[in-house]
Amino acid sequence: MSTHRPDRVHIREVGPRDGFQNEPERIATDNKVRLINALGRAGFKRIEVASFVRPDVIPQLADRVQVLERIDVPDDVSLMVLVPNSRGLDNALKVRHLFHEIAVFVSASETHNKKNVNRTVDETMADNDVMVGRIRAEGLRCAAVIATSFGCPYEGRIELKRVLDIAERFAEAGATEIGFGDTTGMANPAYAGEFFTAALERLPGVEVTAHFHNTRGQGLANAFAALEAGCSSFESSFGELGGCPVPAGSTGNIATEDLVSMFHEMGVATGLSLPAIIEAAREAQSVLGRTLTSHSLIAGPVNWPSSAA
Repeated sequence: MSTHRPDRVHIREVGPRDGFQNEPERIATDNKVRLINALGRAGFKRIEVASFVRPDVIPQLADRVQVLERIDVPDDVSLMVLVPNSRGLDNALKVRHLFHEIAVFVSASETHNKKNVNRTVDETMADNDVMVGRIRAEGLRCAAVIATSFGCPYEGRIELKRVLDIAERFAEAGATEIGFGDTTGMANPAYAGEFFTAALERLPGVEVTAHFHNTRGQGLANAFAALEAGCSSFESSFGELGGCPVPAGSTGNIATEDLVSMFHEMGVATGLSLPAIIEAAREAQSVLGRTLTSHSLIAGPVNWPSSAA
């Protein structure tokens, strides 16, 4: 066993935001509420549920306030929303009583950032500096997300120093968590291990979170490498839902049920019920009317007792 490997990890479920936003057919609000409630029963302490982007940009999430008002999860579940800019933050703060955390974001790649939010990285970060301060002043927890941290489909490999410089700027502004996104699935296990070793050294006192996509089938291997480097905070999406709208072909996040299955079989505790997550993914499959691709959904959990939950 690695001397750095945590024996317990925290997993934020991002399917209700990162997953749903990529679905081409509109998901009824009732179904969104039902699926989020099912995730709440699985033991998650953190769920990303909405994004305050313009409804014409992501129509799928236009019912965010109705969803936030109607979901019924345990009181100890921390709900997160994502905001793209100060206008989005203004809208989110109108209903700040409905959630507990806000995430802001930027791409490490200039080209991806421009295509994603039509701003340069410097323009986005200037806005983020202001937003982080406002979020903290509201008494809300602030997480920062750096997309394309491991590579960009337009620019190739992104220099590690560049990514960590952005992360350090977020930390100095007051972000208490920084997530590193493998937005289009370009990481590999060797680099993921090197990356998180460096990130954890550079960002003491900050929760460092791994967010991998399974676009090229390396998502779980990358999560394992991050774990071995000492990372104890992860994001994933039930049913392997999700992806990145820019560019096309960037398929889903690693499946939460596959990640949890791997951790439990390794003896790493998550506090989550794997059968309940699989059942939530089955419900999502029924709602969406198509077969989802997570391995645990197809094969079920390994059929022997585990004490890692």
